[in-house]
Amino acid sequence: MSVFHRSRAACAALALLTLSACGSGDSGGGQAVTLTTPTWVGGQANTAVAAYILEEELGYEVTVREMDEDDAWKAVGEGEADAILEDWGHPDLEERYVDRRQTVVPAGDLGVTGKIGWYLPDYVADEHPGITRWQGLNKYAEMFATARTGDKGRLLEGSKEFITRDEHLIDNLGLDFRTVYAGSEQAQIEEIRESARQREPFLTYWWRPHWLESEIELSEVDLPPHYPGCDTDEKSAECGYPETDLRKFLNAGFAEDGGEAAEFLKNFQWGEEDQNEVAKMIAQDGMAPRAAAARWVKENPGIWKVWLWDL
Repeated sequence: MSVFHRSRAACAALALLTLSACGSGDSGGGQAVTLTTPTWVGGQANTAVAAYILEEELGYEVTVREMDEDDAWKAVGEGEADAILEDWGHPDLEERYVDRRQTVVPAGDLGVTGKIGWYLPDYVADEHPGITRWQGLNKYAEMFATARTGDKGRLLEGSKEFITRDEHLIDNLGLDFRTVYAGSEQAQIEEIRESARQREPFLTYWWRPHWLESEIELSEVDLPPHYPGCDTDEKSAECGYPETDLRKFLNAGFAEDGGEAAEFLKNFQWGEEDQNEVAKMIAQDGMAPRAAAARWVKENPGIWKVWLWDL
């Protein structure tokens, strides 16, 4: 999750920061809803579509606030925002706000399964059989080396705010690699794109689903399999990342008293193809998030109208 160089796509995504409008419907009665949105475009696609429907179909005034995951949990937990629509798993924050403080409540699955891992381009995997097994990476470390990593291979990372324990994993597996942070999802995408244009090798922290794989084909490295409890102590963990059913969370007061808006957000559920479609319109096609959401809503009434049936 999870920007790099300020491209047109990044500017479009940042338009979410000030998204605020009153819809044409009257169900919301002008009531306000505040949604958090993450720094990666896939998560922003969720928020864009949810905000559009809340405004145009239910008549709510919607504000979207882009923030890192820790800040989003804090905002929802303290009543400064109403919802998180894509959480990749933060047991420490869930224990704090859901279990102990009881100011946040689960709101169901998003419908998308996420997978964090290490990826390299298919053109590298095809040329070097065995490179997609972690045990074989040291043999190719020099191929991934850069001026910043010296004689070690580079593992390209996005933002330090993303869920990652790669520095510990590299050490624990004895790999001759070093993490290098691009700083954001967009910067990471630009690095990947440039390498792909040059047909250069790269190894990157990445996650699925992601719209970029409609443009660049990636192969996943087989890290040691994840099992329950293997990463309880991240500093000593030797396993890869789990598949995660992405979930939604609401402020507890909003979940109780938020009316149709709260019920709609609980019902909001779609698949990775839908998310990728909207994300691609924002990041690759340069559309404003609201415009991308409007197009998707217009073309997919059979999906989103189900979310309104029991309101």
